[in-house]
Amino acid sequence: MSNALETIKDTVTKNDVVLFMKGNKLMPQCGFSSKVAGILNYLGVDYADVNVLADAEIRQGIKEFSDWPTIPQLYVKGEFVGGCDIAIEMTLSGELDALLEANGVAFDKAAADKIREANAG
Repeated sequence: MSNALETIKDTVTKNDVVLFMKGNKLMPQCGFSSKVAGILNYLGVDYADVNVLADAEIRQGIKEFSDWPTIPQLYVKGEFVGGCDIAIEMTLSGELDALLEANGVAFDKAAADKIREANAG
């Protein structure tokens, strides 16, 4: 497992944004992973995707690494952000925009506004 933890740490350190998910950004294999990947894709965020279904040690290791029991898991600049519900809440509140902006991660602000407008009221 220590190899998996080293791989995970290396991945979150070397990439500005990482999504540990079931499937990949082009073909998510669960609804929760699909929602978070959909947000990042729509916002045009350049992110690394890690398919936890491809490696049982990574799948278990990411849960230990973050002390978070579920997948997907979103990281920005090496920091664990959260899972699906948190990513959605942060998108709707504008917190995700602020986090990305504060960390110098490029994204489409107009797309973020469209998501909020579509979910208003």
